[in-house]
Amino acid sequence: MAGATRGRAAGPLAGVGVIVTRPVRQAAALVQRLAAYDGHCIVWPAIVILPPADAPALARAHECLGEYDAAVFVSANAVEFGAPDPLRWPRGLPIYAPGAGTAAAIDAVGLPAAHVPTTSFDSDGLLALPGLQAVAGRRIVVFRGEDGRAQLGDTLRARGARVDYVDCYQRAAPRAGAAGLAERIDAGDAHALSLTSAEGLRNLLRALDATPARARLLRLVAFAGHPRIAAAARAEGLDAHETPPGDGGLVAALLEWFGAHPVNSKKP
Repeated sequence: MAGATRGRAAGPLAGVGVIVTRPVRQAAALVQRLAAYDGHCIVWPAIVILPPADAPALARAHECLGEYDAAVFVSANAVEFGAPDPLRWPRGLPIYAPGAGTAAAIDAVGLPAAHVPTTSFDSDGLLALPGLQAVAGRRIVVFRGEDGRAQLGDTLRARGARVDYVDCYQRAAPRAGAAGLAERIDAGDAHALSLTSAEGLRNLLRALDATPARARLLRLVAFAGHPRIAAAARAEGLDAHETPPGDGGLVAALLEWFGAHPVNSKKP
C-alpha cells in the first residue's frame, strides 16, 4: 500500500499554494478539500471572531425566542456564537440562512433546517425568499456580528416587519502571524488568494503594509465568492475572479485556473 501511495500521480493542484483568509475552524474543511488535489493552504485568518461584548443581551434574546415569527442567522459565525440550546428552540419558528455554509452550521448544532436562497447567497437572496415577503406586523430576530450590514433589517422594516438585531459575536483584526505570512509570500509559496470578506482583505493589506510581501500579494490571482468582495479586491489592484459560492465553487475555480495556468518554478 505504501508503494502505491508513493507511486500516485501528482494531483492537479500540486505545487499550488492558496492563502486562506477565513477563520481557522471554517478553514479546516477547505484545507482538506485542497489537500485531496495536492494543493496546500497558507491559513491566515484575516478576521478574528470573538464572543459578543454583551453576552447578557444574547441570553435575553434566547429567552424571548417564542415572541418571534422568524429568525435569521447571517453567517456560520452567528450560528456558532449565537445559537441557543436546540431544545429551547420554539416549535414552528422558521429559520433563514443566506447560504449552504450557514445552513450546514445550523444543522450541525441541531436546530431545524433553514430556508436558503436559490438566487444569490446573500441578503438579496434572503429577501427574495417567499417567507420574507409578506412580513407586515411580523416580528423577526436577526443574529449577526456586531455592526453588521443593515440592508436586511432595513428592507424587512420597509415591508412592515419589526426587526430585532442580536449581536452575537465581534470581529477584530488579527494581531499576530503577519510576519510568517510575509515570509511565505516572499518565498514564493503563495500562488492564489481566497477571500470571504472585504473587511478581511483590508486587514490583510494593512498587516502587510511597508513590506515587500504586500506588492507580491497584489500580483496573485484572487478568488471571491461574492461580486461585492471581488469588486473590493479589484479596487485594491488584485486580479480578482468571482466564483460560485461555497468551498465547491472555490475549488472548481482553482482547478480551472491552474489547469490553464500551471505553476512553474518561477517565483511570483
